[in-house]
Formats: sequence, structure tokens, C-alpha cells
Amino acid sequence: MLHRIYLFTLFLSILTSGWSFAAERNSRPNIIFIFSDDHAEHAISAYGSKVNQTPHLDRLAGEGARFTNSFVTNSICTPSRATLLTGQYSHLNGVPVFNRFDASRDTVAKHLQAGGYHTGMIGKWHLGSDPVGFDRWIVLPGQGAYWNPTFLVPGHKLNIEGHCTDVTTDLGIEFLKTRPEGKPFFLMLHQKAPHRAWEPDERNKARFKDQVIPEPDTLWDDYATRPAALPENEQTVANDLTRRDLKLEPPAELKGRERNQWLRVKPTEVTVEGKKLTGVELVKWKYQRYMQDYLACVQGVDDGVGRVLDYLDEADLADNTIVIYSADNGWYLGDLGMYDKRFMYEPGLRVPLIARGPGIKSGSTPAQFVANIDLAPTFLDLAGLPIPSFMQGRTLAPLLRGESPDDWRESVYYRYYHDPGHHNTRAHYGVRTKSHKLIFYWNKDAYEMFDIVNDPAEQYNLLFPDDEPKTPEVVAKFEELKAELARLQREFNDDGKYADPATWPKGSSDGPFPHQPLGGKSVAEAIELSHESD
Repeated sequence: MLHRIYLFTLFLSILTSGWSFAAERNSRPNIIFIFSDDHAEHAISAYGSKVNQTPHLDRLAGEGARFTNSFVTNSICTPSRATLLTGQYSHLNGVPVFNRFDASRDTVAKHLQAGGYHTGMIGKWHLGSDPVGFDRWIVLPGQGAYWNPTFLVPGHKLNIEGHCTDVTTDLGIEFLKTRPEGKPFFLMLHQKAPHRAWEPDERNKARFKDQVIPEPDTLWDDYATRPAALPENEQTVANDLTRRDLKLEPPAELKGRERNQWLRVKPTEVTVEGKKLTGVELVKWKYQRYMQDYLACVQGVDDGVGRVLDYLDEADLADNTIVIYSADNGWYLGDLGMYDKRFMYEPGLRVPLIARGPGIKSGSTPAQFVANIDLAPTFLDLAGLPIPSFMQGRTLAPLLRGESPDDWRESVYYRYYHDPGHHNTRAHYGVRTKSHKLIFYWNKDAYEMFDIVNDPAEQYNLLFPDDEPKTPEVVAKFEELKAELARLQREFNDDGKYADPATWPKGSSDGPFPHQPLGGKSVAEAIELSHESD
């Protein structure tokens, strides 16, 4: 009799522990990571934007954590996405420029999938190889199109009618609706917007059509103290926006190649409502046209964030779902006279990072230095999974809880390779501390140093001119920053790999993609096809 009681007790114990383990697995938080393309931190009202309002991102920030010192380690699309997946700098993950990502590499998605998460990747991928580590994926080929976009699913191409931002949001919500029950999910929801050529949906285009956008203080920057690289850059509002960027209509008689050539021209004069614009008037008009379209695209992304948050509420998922928002790189809103990213100045270096969900301190504003190498470790830590040693970042989970670790980093290392690239941007690396920044253009053997506290717009290079004596304070700070830069290069094992373009890995991030066309499909049909990955 006692033997039977013992066996029954043992069986009950095992059964109970099994139930506990299942309950523990099911209680792990869901994670939605919303990623936009080229979204400037200072185009979010929660970050103090002077040019637009983003109520849904503000809601996310108010209910969670808004990081105030979030940086990117290589401010350009494809490398940033490789860093997101690997938690590594470009010199280790093999993607310094627009080359193809090796899908056999270890990634955060593979770890989450193996750890019991239902994983999804929807939207802009831009890594050339097919996504691996995802139970479902629906991605844009290359940059993708804003209107009636083509998507890739395993083995097939398909078209979905509508605006890409709305369609991507639809696909994300459909993924949530059709997820398997009883498993936590991890969804990477990546928007194309607000990437160039800034083609907004009609509702937000109308909203911004007649708005007058405040000009930044540095729109007319003459680069006087920064002669090494800025004067030759080709991403200025004044000189480098094309007719396509400015939405100028080509003459009706132009077709095909001639039409495309006309659109690629950078106009030096424009006639608007019968008035010919040149010089200062033209630059002011270009800035308004660029910003109206850019901000309208941002508004579409914000609308999509709101729809996702609303669905989580409706589906009773909000309490156990962490939502994180960020962008692949910073962006210039006419700052320093520029658009685009690449340069290590603050607008291109900074990225938004906002998170809400269980365990995240509501209304908090962590000020610690964080970087995109930290995202992959954070996803794993939030999911209760071990962080592999190859990842170079740190989990942000303690910061999300409102903690302040004593050993947190106090500087960030940056390195950009694509020289001259699409915008004649010179290769450089540098270090950003709480008070200063040092940038080194290695092909030009030229340094720039800035006092970020007293010169946040980076107008005064403390090392200019290089042929004049510097104060002892400047010399001491220069040596201190060079030493810190060298220390970070040792810490991150950056031995100068890929400094020579001849050593860059081959293969374009734009394809080719061997998928067979399927014609037009609905959002539901796209989701149905997307689960056929390996």
C-alpha cells in the first residue's frame, strides 16, 4: 500500500513539474520588434521633434522606456541589419557595405527559434540571402517599392496592392492572428519607410502638403572647420536632391530611359507656380519638398505602430508582449545641410530606441550609452535564453527594468566603410563619449574633435586648423580620445579588416532572388505561403 502511495506521489510530482515547465514556457513574453528605415530620432515628438508629431510612438514611450543615448555602429542599411541579427560589428559579421549576408551564420533568430519561439520576419530585409531562423517570412526584395510592392516568400514572388507601409502592417497583424497557440512569438516587423525616395500614402501626403517645416539651424552650414570630408559629400539638400526626390513631373513626351535620365538630374533651377526659383529660394523650396514627403512617410510608420498596439489590446496580448521600436540608422533632416546618414555626426549616429511591456519601467528614460549590437542579446535575455559568446553587445534588460549597472559602457565605437559610396562619403571611424567625439578619416589621415556638451551641432572642430598650436587642454583631450579609440578597437577585435575595398565580401544585398512569380496575392494568402520555410 505504501509502495502504491509512493508511486502515485512520484507520478503526481512529475506531472506537476511538467505542467509548471509548460506554464513557464507559455509565460515567456512575446516580442515584437518594429524596425523602420532612416527614421531620425529628432522626427519623433517623444524625442522633442520640432517638425512633426508621432502620437503612437509617444504612447509607446510613455508606457515604457525611451533611451536617450542610443547609437548605431555603422550608419547604413545592410550593415545595420546584419548587426541586428548577429550582435556583432561589421568587421566580424562580414557585412561592412552593401554585400550579401551569409545565411549560415549564427543569428538571434536561430536561437529564438531553437528556444521554442514562433519566429517571423516581415517587411524590409535587404540582406540578399533568404531569411533563416524564421518559421514564417515575407520580405521585400532589395529596397522594395512603396506602391503595390512585390514580396518574397519561400520559393515565390508575389505582389500585394496598396502602400508598402500599410501592407507591411497588415502582414504583421495577420501573422499575430494566425500564430500557433501555446507558443511565445518573436516578430521582426520591418518597414521600408521613410527611406528615399519618400513616397507617402495619400492620406499623409495630403496632411503635410501645405505644411511649412522649420529649417534646422545648420541648414546653411559652410563646413568651415571640417574641410577633410564634408565639403566633398554628395548628400546635400542644396545640390544633391534629384527631380525624382522632389517629385517633379517629367515632360509627357519622355519615355523609358530618357524619362529616368531626366528624373535623375539634380536641378539648379525649378519653376513653381510660374515662378523660377534659383539660389537661396530654390534651396528653401527643396528643403520643404523633401521634408513634407519624408515626414508624411514617418506618419505612416507611426500609424502602423498604433494599429499594432491597438490589435494587442483587442487580442488581450498587450500584458505579455514586449514591443520595441528602433531604426536601422539615423538621418539628417537638413542638419549640416544634408539628408541621408553615413557620417558619424549626431543626426546620423543617433537612433530611436523605445520599448514597452512586462518588466519594463513605465515612463523611464535610460541615459546609458547603448548601441545596435545590444539588440540581439536583449531579445535573447528577455526570452530567458542564454546569450552566445560571439555577440559583442550587452543585454539592455537591466536598463529596461530601471537599473543602473556600475560597469556600463561610457563610450561607443563607430566605423563606416563605404568610400566613396553613393554620396562621396569618406570612410572613417571614431569614438563618442559623454562629452566629446573624435572622428578619424583614415584615407585622408585627418581627425576631427568636438565638444558635444558645448557644441552639440558639431560646428567647431577643436583640431582646426591642423597647422596651428593647440591649447594643453585640447592636446590632452585629443590624446585621451585616441587612447580610448584604440582601447575600443582592441575590445571589439577590430584589426582593420575591410579597410581596403578590395577585401570587401562579394555579392549584392539586392539579390539575385531565385523565387518564382505567383502574381497578385492577398495579405492572407501571403501569410499562408510564408510558413513554408525550412
